[in-house]
Formats: sequence, C-alpha cells, structure tokens
Amino acid sequence: MISVSVKHRQGEFEIDAAFEAGGGVTALFGPSGSGKTTLVQVISGLTRPREATIRFDGTVWNDTAKGIFVPPHKRRIGYVFQEGRLFPHLTARQNLLYGHFFAPKDAGAMAEAEVVALLGIERLLSARPATLSGGEKQRVAIGRALLAAPRLILMDEPLSALDRSRKQEILPYIERIRDELRIPVIYVSHAIDEVSRLANSVVLLDEGRVKASGRPDVVFAGAFGMPESMVPQSILDGRLIGHEPYYGLSIAEVGSDIVTLQPVDLPEGTVVRMRIASTDIMLALERPDNISALNHLSGTITDMVPDGPHVLVSLDCSGQKLVSRITLLSAERLSLHKGLLVHALFKAVTVDSASVFHTSADGS
Repeated sequence: MISVSVKHRQGEFEIDAAFEAGGGVTALFGPSGSGKTTLVQVISGLTRPREATIRFDGTVWNDTAKGIFVPPHKRRIGYVFQEGRLFPHLTARQNLLYGHFFAPKDAGAMAEAEVVALLGIERLLSARPATLSGGEKQRVAIGRALLAAPRLILMDEPLSALDRSRKQEILPYIERIRDELRIPVIYVSHAIDEVSRLANSVVLLDEGRVKASGRPDVVFAGAFGMPESMVPQSILDGRLIGHEPYYGLSIAEVGSDIVTLQPVDLPEGTVVRMRIASTDIMLALERPDNISALNHLSGTITDMVPDGPHVLVSLDCSGQKLVSRITLLSAERLSLHKGLLVHALFKAVTVDSASVFHTSADGS
C-alpha cells in the first residue's frame, strides 16, 4: 500500500494531490500538463516537495512536517523513463546489469537469466543501444529496473515515444510484471488504451488535482467529470467464444448477449475486457432490424448526467455499466428517463484489437 499527499509548486504550476493505492498497476492518468510526472518525481525522491506525506508499506519516505526525507537510492524504486536512457557505450547486457549495483545484498534480487527470459531479450544482450529499436530499448530499461530488486516500479510514459506496433510489443511484458512478479507499479500515461489494459486502479489528474480515483470502469465512465479533452468510456467484461476468419471478426459473450469485434488474436475461452467510447454508442427504444450496427445490448437507464449540450446516459446491462454520450435533443426526443429499458447499439469496427485485452490474473 502506498499513501501519497503532495502540495508543491513548480514555476507557475501547482499540484495539490492525494491518493492511496494497493498492489497491481495504479495509473496516474490525465492530459499533458496535469501533474503526472511531477507527482512521480516526488514519489521517487527526485523532487523534494514543499509539503508532502508519502508512506509505502508502513515506511515513511516523506513527511515534511517532521523533517523526514528518505533519499531516492534508499527507497528501492525502479524507475522507467519515457526514453530508455541506456548508456550508449555499454552493451544491452551491461546496461541490464547496472541495475544490480542498486540491489541490496539481502533483497533477494531476481537472477539475470530470469529477467532475460521474462522480457525475451536474450538475442539483444550483445548489442549496443544505437542498434536497438525503441521497444527493445524499453525492454532493456525495464529489465535494468527489475534487477535493482525494487519494492515499487515507477513507469513515466514508457510507451509514448513508440508507434502502435511497438507499444503492442511492450504491453504483454508489463502485464507479466503485474501478473507474475506482483511488483506494484505506478504507471503514468495519457493514453486511455494503455491504462484500460494495464491498470487495476486509476487516479485521474487534471490541472494538478485528483478528479477521481478507483477502478478503470468507474473512473472512465465519466461520472466524476473527465477532462474536456477526453471522451468517457465503457469497459465491459466478456469471454471470447469464437472467430470468423472469413469475415475478419471475433465473437464474445457479454452476459446473455453476443458482441461482434474486430479480429482479436486470443484463443477461445479467454476472459477479456472491451473498451468502447461513449460517443460510439447509440440508443434506441426498440431493438432495430436491418441496420449495419452488429451489436445490440439491452439495458436499463440508471443515471442521466447533463454534459453541456450532451447527456451522459448510464445503463445497467446485465450488471455491467455502459455509458452513451448523446445530444440533449436526442434525449428529449426519446423521452429518456431513469428506469427505462433501451437498446445500446455500436458497430464492430469501433472495437478493434487495441480496445480488447485479457484481464489480469486476479480478474481486476
């Protein structure tokens, strides 16, 4: 468990944020300039805050009121930056082993061979950073952090410099850290696809303040007010039940309903989560026929929240929350109200492989 309370000014920017997090991946999520990186630098000890209390598993790292400040090298934190920050004159293996210098002798650090196997970097060990791809550099950087025997890993936008294919290459390795090593991770990102896939909990930041915190499906539904630049999302649990290669589609069960998706490279029976933007979901009073949208989920309206000229309509679909953002005009024309049974429609093309991912080992 980590408990963070920080008040700090950096230039004209002021952060006043507090949150608590347990195991797994906790995402600090929000638009650029919201204070995410400042917060992790304070947690790591790289920035000394004006006012802060930070505790990790009962150990006080920062308490400005009592004059307590534990220096970074004694916090046992593995830090993975936006760029790998590898030493250019060293091989990948030499960069990797640099992490061992920071591991206490009695810490029970992972063996080099374990880290190499976990991250699939055996063929890279003799190469120098200049010859590695962005994704390969980040895997080495993650390995270096693991070999330092960290109690906590901080990842500050580790995929932001990578293209989509390289991101998809790295994400499974971060999932393995979450699921197999069980080392808690604080993950900084403004990419909702990464956070939806990786995070057990989300801390939503905007202008240096915590707007919401909790499970991704709750925070991203927008009930607490997403920043204007971000669209509320729904996250649904389901199970893959088949693939249609001829049509280039995959099929999943969501409760008693069937959902059609863009092709997903996961085996049948895999428990998955699907992220759907609220702007991609249409509502109808009756189940329509002869329509191109393949997905129809029935649900009862549980809440309606005004959002400027729009309305966020929350539905209970077989115990799962689905959020649709529609115009106020549409809501009035349909006479929508709490308790009304409606049908949510969305196209298969809106749910691609980046929006479908298997759940963590504990199902969270």
